[in-house]
Amino acid sequence: MNHINLAGVSVTPSKIICIGRNYVDHIKELNSETPDDMAVFIKPNSAITEVLNAVHIEPLHFEAELCFLIKDGKYSAVAIGLDLTKRALQSKLKKQGLPWERSKAFDGSAVFSDFVAFDGVVDDLNFSLDIEGKNIQTGNVELMIYKPDVILSELKKFLTLEDGDIVMTGTPAGVGMVKAGQKFEARLFNADKLLSAYISQAV
Repeated sequence: MNHINLAGVSVTPSKIICIGRNYVDHIKELNSETPDDMAVFIKPNSAITEVLNAVHIEPLHFEAELCFLIKDGKYSAVAIGLDLTKRALQSKLKKQGLPWERSKAFDGSAVFSDFVAFDGVVDDLNFSLDIEGKNIQTGNVELMIYKPDVILSELKKFLTLEDGDIVMTGTPAGVGMVKAGQKFEARLFNADKLLSAYISQAV
């Protein structure tokens, strides 16, 4: 089983619960429709990786997201993560009205910075993704259609959240293709204070 890091301790998530279409500008850039209800899909533990791959049979797209770790049914820690997507396959599946899992839940489709404990206050959380030193994505709670507390409440209505599970809250505009050799610098802030970072070169 794959794991993530929390204050130097390995934690093994049973699953990753992902929220799709949670930023208006991202919905627009993909020419998607705003769903009537919160869009949810799940990645398995096998999706977790430390290696940022540029290709997984086909080119992958990056999506930077604010991520929460579950403990006792609450958000206990926070990180920034990258949801890797087979965009061409996802578009094909969407046109056919089929689920997204083949384009979203494959092995190696989720990378995370170290998780850090926080006090539960989410209003000041924001994040950024730079590629080759250029800012590509920025996001924060204020821009979300479904805020973190609403997400948690809705998930509990139909899903058992186990200790160690991860909730990925959606991506803002600016997604694009991962290219081998590019340097990715994803950073998570509380107001102006750096909480965690994922820095890697794509292979």
